[in-house]
Amino acid sequence: MGVVGKVLRILEALDSSSTGLQLRQIAQQTGIHKSTAYRFLAHLENAGYLFRDDAGAYIIGPRLSQLGAGIAFHATLRKISRPVLQKVWRTTKETVNLAVVEGHDILYLDVIESAHTFRMGSQAGMRRPINCTALGKAILAFLPTDHREELLASLTFERFTPRTIADGPRFRKELAKVHRQGYALDDQEAELGARCVAAPILNETGKAIAAISVSGPQTRIGRDKIHAFATSIENGAKEISSRLNGTS
Repeated sequence: MGVVGKVLRILEALDSSSTGLQLRQIAQQTGIHKSTAYRFLAHLENAGYLFRDDAGAYIIGPRLSQLGAGIAFHATLRKISRPVLQKVWRTTKETVNLAVVEGHDILYLDVIESAHTFRMGSQAGMRRPINCTALGKAILAFLPTDHREELLASLTFERFTPRTIADGPRFRKELAKVHRQGYALDDQEAELGARCVAAPILNETGKAIAAISVSGPQTRIGRDKIHAFATSIENGAKEISSRLNGTS
């Protein structure tokens, strides 16, 4: 294995541990000799890509975390997702959206609008509160518990329509349902007369990093069509997940 391969193996081992790893554990998990692993770790720590805590455990540092977030990640996600969004758009004939959580909001990264004259208005760069969108539900339902609870504790649960879920306990029940069924539904919660079906894009550990959705008027996305739309959007989300995780 070359140098790059060894460094990547170390980073993958650290990324899978939320509490960090000691040098001995890193050597055991990667199969890299301790002296070699230490040399790589020292370089990465000095460059700010890794951080070593008081107990000597190495964790992913802020500089490395920033490489996988923000504008660069958004651009990569848009490029990888675009062909799948187009496929879902051709299947459903409705507006297809790609979004991530940013702060307390859903940030729309890409939108392919329906060709119908009467359609749901979305555009890249638009923001909406997490609790009123299928996209927000889909992402929150597949976050680690501590991360999800931290976000939920900070939400104001603003009500946009009479159908908006505006309290924490009910919203937690909704997220549990989303996790069980694999997709989320916004049934006139953001806009009266509109429905949206969303599914999460997952990383290799099963954590949601984004979501895609199909949105349209309830006259075209009737209750009898929700399952078909959910199947299409779930298949699309799984394909994007595979592309991002290098398994396709």
